[in-house]
Amino acid sequence: MGAKVKLAPSILNADFSNLGAAIKAIEPVADYIHLDVMDGHFVPNITFGPIVVEAVKKMTAVPLDTHLMIYNPPEWVETFADAGSDRISFHLRSCRDCESVVRAIRGLGVSPGLAISPEVPVFELKPFLAMVDFVIVMCVYPGFGGQKLMPEMLNRVGAIKRDASELGVSVEVEVDGGVKAQNLPMVIEAGADNVVVGSSIFASADVGAAALEIKSILNSSAAGVAPA
Repeated sequence: MGAKVKLAPSILNADFSNLGAAIKAIEPVADYIHLDVMDGHFVPNITFGPIVVEAVKKMTAVPLDTHLMIYNPPEWVETFADAGSDRISFHLRSCRDCESVVRAIRGLGVSPGLAISPEVPVFELKPFLAMVDFVIVMCVYPGFGGQKLMPEMLNRVGAIKRDASELGVSVEVEVDGGVKAQNLPMVIEAGADNVVVGSSIFASADVGAAALEIKSILNSSAAGVAPA
């Protein structure tokens, strides 16, 4: 039996006019709810801030996985922790002192993570692997939902785990960007521990059914059953 791969639906493409219903539809199968926070500077898009995180926290008991795609994360981690984030990740090149930000996140009682975009080499992560609980491997250039997964990025999952093993530590690797039912088997095969799935769930006519399809593939993999 393989290890369970966790599902983190991203609400970036959810219907915000009826966000409560969208959250309710994915709750039965979500291990985390992924929240993409973008500032229009670090990435070319603006999404939402701590008020939305706080609102989602009131809607669900599912842990919140907050992904900061912003400059100056040290100024914001406490705010997002107070809003109800259970996990907070930020990008490796978004600030000068990643170590202090990781320490600050953990000191707030929140699980810390680091993310890397496709242009950032994996070796830059290695000095921080013993400090974080998880790493997000972006398989698209961050900023917008609905992009196609870059399959060459999946090799990074194994590379990160090998680097962690050399250091004698274990980190979860979360794959984010372009994940859908059709390419999910290759994401699982690459060794992902968590998968972020956005538009292929929330752009579906039946959000709950789309989320259940993804979860069924993940469960089949954990049971050693080849996806249909």
